[in-house]
Amino acid sequence: MMYTILKHSHAGLRWIVLLIFIATLLLLFKQAFGNDRKTGKPKTFSLLTMIGLHIQLLIGLILYFISPKVVFDATSMKDSLLRFYLVEHVSMMVIAIGLVTYGYVALAKKTELHSAGRKQFYYYLAAFVLMLFAIPWPFRELGGTWF
Repeated sequence: MMYTILKHSHAGLRWIVLLIFIATLLLLFKQAFGNDRKTGKPKTFSLLTMIGLHIQLLIGLILYFISPKVVFDATSMKDSLLRFYLVEHVSMMVIAIGLVTYGYVALAKKTELHSAGRKQFYYYLAAFVLMLFAIPWPFRELGGTWF
């Protein structure tokens, strides 16, 4: 029961986080490469993205230890499905969340908004691409669902 609730929460929240992430990337791009020098919206959306990703991380860590898809056994490395959930998914997501967190903190410490926004945009873009590879999309035959 708890596994099902957490699994659906994790999968459903993914869409909200991805939409906020895309909006954040667009705002950061506009700030870094355009004439928009406002700090309000990009900073707020960056914070929302970081908070959403950290909530996803907490739910994902609980799922990591209660999911039947994560098998702590030496033979898991030979099975691509088990290896994905045991190693690949969690590793890529932790790295992506680390990039977002570092990008947010780096922007908060900078006084030169233009170069800091550019740096943050690149960190967020790298994290976004990494996350797209780490998500178990249904078309990848990894047992993932749309919701």
